[in-house]
Amino acid sequence: MSGPGASERDGSRAGGPGGRRAAHPEAGPVPGAGARLVGREAELALLAGALEELLHGQGRVVEISGEPGSGKSRLAGALVELASRRGLPVVRAHALRGETAPLRLFRDAWTARPADSGSDRPFEDVGNRLADWAAGYVVVLDDVHRCDPASAAALVRLVRSAAPAPFLLALAHRPGQSPPELREALEAGTRTGAVTRIEPGPLTPEAVAALLADRPATAGPGARERLRLPHHAAGLCAAAEGNPGHLQLLLAADWHPDHWPDRAGTDTAGLLRAAAPLIAEFDALSPGAVLTASAAAVAGSPFRPEDVARLSRLGTEQTLDALAELEDADLVRPADWRGRLAFRHPVVGHVAHERAGASFRLRAHRRALELSTGRGGRARDRARHAEHLLGSDAALAARTLADGAAELAAEEPATAAHWLRLALEALPDAGADPAVRAELELACCRALIASGQLEEARTRAHELLGRRAGTLDPRQLLRAHAVCAGAERQLGRYAEASAIAEAALGALPRPLPAPLPAEAAELVIEYGLVNVLRGTHDQARALLRQATRTRAEPDGTHEADRTVLRVLDALCVTHTGDLAEAVAGVAHCARLVDALPDPLAGRTPETLALLGSAELYLERFTDAARHLSRGLTADRRGPRRPVLLHRLLGLAMAEQWTGRLDASQQHARDAEDLAHALGVRPAVALARAIRATALVWARGRGYADDAVALAEEAAGSAPPGHSWWAASAIGLLAHARLLSGDPTGCRRTVLDGGDGGRLPQVRPFSRPFLLAQLSTAALECGDRAEAGRLVRTAEAEAGRLGLPVQEAHARYARARLHQADGEHDAAAALFGRAAEAFRTAGLPVQYAWTLATGARSFHQAHGPAEALVRLDAAEAVARARGARLVGERVALVRAELAADARTAHPLGVLSDREREIAELAASGLRTREIAERFFLSPRTVETHLSRIYRKLGVPSRLALSELLRRLG
Repeated sequence: MSGPGASERDGSRAGGPGGRRAAHPEAGPVPGAGARLVGREAELALLAGALEELLHGQGRVVEISGEPGSGKSRLAGALVELASRRGLPVVRAHALRGETAPLRLFRDAWTARPADSGSDRPFEDVGNRLADWAAGYVVVLDDVHRCDPASAAALVRLVRSAAPAPFLLALAHRPGQSPPELREALEAGTRTGAVTRIEPGPLTPEAVAALLADRPATAGPGARERLRLPHHAAGLCAAAEGNPGHLQLLLAADWHPDHWPDRAGTDTAGLLRAAAPLIAEFDALSPGAVLTASAAAVAGSPFRPEDVARLSRLGTEQTLDALAELEDADLVRPADWRGRLAFRHPVVGHVAHERAGASFRLRAHRRALELSTGRGGRARDRARHAEHLLGSDAALAARTLADGAAELAAEEPATAAHWLRLALEALPDAGADPAVRAELELACCRALIASGQLEEARTRAHELLGRRAGTLDPRQLLRAHAVCAGAERQLGRYAEASAIAEAALGALPRPLPAPLPAEAAELVIEYGLVNVLRGTHDQARALLRQATRTRAEPDGTHEADRTVLRVLDALCVTHTGDLAEAVAGVAHCARLVDALPDPLAGRTPETLALLGSAELYLERFTDAARHLSRGLTADRRGPRRPVLLHRLLGLAMAEQWTGRLDASQQHARDAEDLAHALGVRPAVALARAIRATALVWARGRGYADDAVALAEEAAGSAPPGHSWWAASAIGLLAHARLLSGDPTGCRRTVLDGGDGGRLPQVRPFSRPFLLAQLSTAALECGDRAEAGRLVRTAEAEAGRLGLPVQEAHARYARARLHQADGEHDAAAALFGRAAEAFRTAGLPVQYAWTLATGARSFHQAHGPAEALVRLDAAEAVARARGARLVGERVALVRAELAADARTAHPLGVLSDREREIAELAASGLRTREIAERFFLSPRTVETHLSRIYRKLGVPSRLALSELLRRLG
């Protein structure tokens, strides 16, 4: 077989290896260069300690070792800066790649001495006797893994010297490429304490977030917005593996999680500019190794040597030699036991790919596509190669890209959307099959929606329904309406989404056709979703009920889609207040969803969000959390996916109610980030409201100001309107204010948030809770009459619902009224019933709060022992759940009860009737005689006596008589 042509053999953009010119891969700009070294505090402390030893006349060797790009040169530069601040003379030299002149590193160090060093002797007079002239110096030698053999031998002697001279010698190197003798000497010195080893490890996500915060705002608006998102910093940190050098390259490429790891980013020119030092590493290789690296980048990492040999056409033996050279340069590494290799990091492969010549890439990707097709490889692997063939064989590329997009649309919708865009651009405007183009457009819109690119999806969908509607068949037309309505819905344009869905539904016969086409079912789902979000469930209920009862096409509607219809129907039933039917319907849907495997349950992801929401409304909190969190980790590979927003918000709320306060705050933060990225302002408000409430519960009154500030921020971010997100946020913000000790702010939040001072249009299942909060706030503001009116309304609405938790909130508010009126017997009974309802429902924090709040009434009604038991139970929950606010309330009530006990008369805990019965019992009257005296039944008198004994802590009448005698 003849060898490849010159243009192919090169495999580089520059047209040749460029010689073995000197370069320092870590000497270029890095994130935050010239600013603070984030995440390297421990390393900087070690460097400062070594300098202090030098100031006290003690020499030391400092080894700075680590992976390429780990920041060794940055630390070496930091050492130079620290030494200069202390007035210490500094010498810094770099070993040069490919340098063979003896002692070149030491010659460069001698030449780099300060001008006022006091010696003008030539280097030949000192040679490698660094210790003779470096006393008091800080000598920093960088990239010593590249130094010439003579310099390496001299370094070994210096490191092994028994008594280090009084200078600081810092060596920065890559251990894997350093001479074995030097590694052994440094290892021995580390064991004896003569060498201080500094190994900069991966940066943490927090450190990356700090670096991004310091980064100048030179990127576009979208990129700047992403840099502020914590999940973006975490994803970027994971992609870079915490390596600062990799981080620099990914930032320069405008990295985005939707593109990784198939692409470094969207800015190829920026990537190549930032990768100049890395490109120099490739340029220093032999032409065969450069070509092999380019072919490996085309093959994709990890790669098989035999595939690389086919793509490069170098032959097996030459390819293996070239791969050995790449391994020696630490550009590729073994990937697995099957003999495959990989670039040391994916971004290195991307640089190798982009620096290769365009003609080489075109030919190599064509060969790779043929190779993958011949093996029956996955469509997504073929599509990755087809993407690069659009300029030479557009028809083949378009078909292959469409197949690849179909294969990974559910897992990686952003990549699918990218490939479908390319496929559509490759199709000719004239001559292409209109049905094929329509299918690709519909698939592209779906992928755009799934990946959060909603505006583009909306534009394409409207274009399809507008200028291209005449090319669509009836089923495609239904799907186009459904896709367009879905884009409008997820952008929060509910009126537009409803109108689009209604326009298409109006063309369907009534009753709905049986079997029900899959496209019609999809349109009904969109219509139901819009009405659920608008709170207009009644408008969709009849259509949903009919769709669930209509037979599906044998090969049409997927079972997951029918499950969505059933869930939507059950949710609408739930909102009608028909609790028995709603509970049965939601339970049936839960069984259906639980029977589906994850891929099918997530095929229409709204299923889990809707089911979890219905279960929250019906107070099935554990089931709600289970469904809302199902497959959430896998789904978040694409963190901008809009469907996750509903699930994250519901999960944050479920976790807060069930006492997982830290998890609630984290999911609320994630939801806030996602809502910001998607531009859904009402959801931002709700996420902040959830976080504010969890913050008060978890941190206590000391953090009330922070929580209130967050609540104010949330209120300011919520646009006026009808969104149920905004309405739900109002109730939570009011709750956060009430918990923070601001009842006036609680009332203002609710009434100002409503229309003209009325209650906001929250879900029916939240109204008793909201009314109870308002009642308590009114009571604490001194408005007893308004508090009573609100309690009566809350009790009536909770009674109609029949939901135990909502009834418990109403009982809690009524108990607060009895407590304020001094009616502690009634208050204690209601507090006890409310607490037990919260405990049974799995709401531990609310249970503990109710016990702590009711402790005074328990004390008055049943005695100090009973109050202490309740307080102990509340305190145990507070500790277990991290609810500091409950702990503070327990401590306050304990202190108040103790103070009352010190100042009050011992009989003060008894009511007037109890005191009269106690006196008569102590005087010797029998139970029946006492009953006759007060026109009571003997059983009632015995109940009073039992309560008297408990309150006074006495076991019998005899003990009661003795106590009263002592008290006079």
